[in-house]
Amino acid sequence: MPSPEQQAIADRLGRACVGIIGLGGLGSNVAWMLVRAGVGALVLADPDAVDASNLDRQFYFLDQVGAPKTEALAANLLRIRPDVLLETHRMRVRREDIPALFGRCDVVVEAVDAAAEKAAIIEGCCDALPKTPLVAASGIAGAGSANRIVTQRLSETVWLCGDTETPADGHALVASRVAAAAAHEAHMVVRILLGETEP
Repeated sequence: MPSPEQQAIADRLGRACVGIIGLGGLGSNVAWMLVRAGVGALVLADPDAVDASNLDRQFYFLDQVGAPKTEALAANLLRIRPDVLLETHRMRVRREDIPALFGRCDVVVEAVDAAAEKAAIIEGCCDALPKTPLVAASGIAGAGSANRIVTQRLSETVWLCGDTETPADGHALVASRVAAAAAHEAHMVVRILLGETEP
């Protein structure tokens, strides 16, 4: 039987809704971590289908190659917790889409690959949802030390996870380092939902 403190944490996370933009190496792994943590609802957005090249670091399986990432990830998450509420959008999120898609979320996670798209999502979230916490990532590629991946608070509502230096271009994406960054993002989300704002 859970203690009163454990029950209070479970209740708080169970009432929460988190948006995840991008369901690749970061987003797909953040999603299962949040579901296992007990977050009650997720809003998931990604335009792509599962590719065989994704299987080395993303939360998908061989028999899901060719399926939309939104559908494949939802199926995998429901196998972990059938009671989690999932809203999926197979689309590339534009700045103008953010309020309608993520306006009800308690926290939004940025998990896209391309630098320009990443910047647009971060700026769009800050403009459209100025009071909603945003957890982003930068500098996760390569086989450098995972100890260089940290979480920093950039502003009142923005946190950044990664080493902030290693660009994806020209560097391999290694499952263990990507997962380390995803864990930083997921854990910061949990802390924010529990009222903790420092990394």
